[in-house]
Amino acid sequence: MNLHDSTRTLHLGPQPAAAKGALILLHGRGADAEDIIGLADHFPVQDLAVFAPQATQNSWYPQRFFVPLEENEPWLSNAIGLVEGLVAEIHAAGIPYGKIGIAGFSQGGCLALEYAMRHPRAYGLVAGMSSALVGPPKLTRSPADLGGVPVLVACATHDAHIPLPLVEESIATLKASGADLTSQIFRGYDHTIFPEEIDWLSTRLAGWT
Repeated sequence: MNLHDSTRTLHLGPQPAAAKGALILLHGRGADAEDIIGLADHFPVQDLAVFAPQATQNSWYPQRFFVPLEENEPWLSNAIGLVEGLVAEIHAAGIPYGKIGIAGFSQGGCLALEYAMRHPRAYGLVAGMSSALVGPPKLTRSPADLGGVPVLVACATHDAHIPLPLVEESIATLKASGADLTSQIFRGYDHTIFPEEIDWLSTRLAGWT
């Protein structure tokens, strides 16, 4: 049963077979694909295929990201499967994993980070903006080797949706899994995408074209 409909995915730019790379953007809870794909306006993506899948009912999974995993099933596994299907299509079109980026904001960022941990490959980048790994504190995870993938984890110190201790735990887990980890912790309460996150993504995407 597919809870999330891959046919609702939005696309900007060339088809993957003609592109120099691809970027998958994952929206947050309550937002939609049209919201997050607008972020591409801030990146050097003229030669990249940009995709933004749409979550059913505008949510990738129903509960908070830090509840026991089973409370977010089968929605979470379906969301991860949707991303995996999109990555597989992009790669089959001839784009190497090293030029596929997966980035998301809030719930979408949590999904991006969790996807990378469950499907570790030599991606071009993975970014979780105002995000952390999915699951309760001190979760025992299967080993993953991210092999130096550039990973961004960013959040505000007092973000009401993303507790800082879980962000810090996610940073430690991703580092231990071999990610080339950049952490950006911003003072304040804002649950938003910060200019520094845009800069991090833009710098890496620019190297693909």
